Amino acid sequence: MKNILVVEDGHAEQRIMNALLTQAGFEVALASNVDEAWQWLETNIPNLVILDIVMPGKSGLELCRMIQGKTELSQIPIVFCSSKSEEFDRFWAMRQGAKAYLIKPYAPKELLDMVYQQIR
Repeated sequence: MKNILVVEDGHAEQRIMNALLTQAGFEVALASNVDEAWQWLETNIPNLVILDIVMPGKSGLELCRMIQGKTELSQIPIVFCSSKSEEFDRFWAMRQGAKAYLIKPYAPKELLDMVYQQIR
């Protein structure tokens, strides 16, 4: 079973993503901030990471750079899912190593399509 790490500080958003992805057959791990996610990543390697950008403490962009900088994690596809909708936000996320960028609010099908594209 493919597993996905969702790093999102909004509990409602976490529940929605968890329900959508679990129903689609994925195993889902949840983290509410970068430090929690990094701790999980020290002992697990997911097939995909979905990141919010704006979180308390470190940002999702920082976690993206951390993942890209660690050899055993650097091949994991990263998808940003953020309410930041400016073209510059998307550009900067992609520049940090993201494979895709989804703007909140999104349709459930958009999220699942993006996940399927990255986890083929």
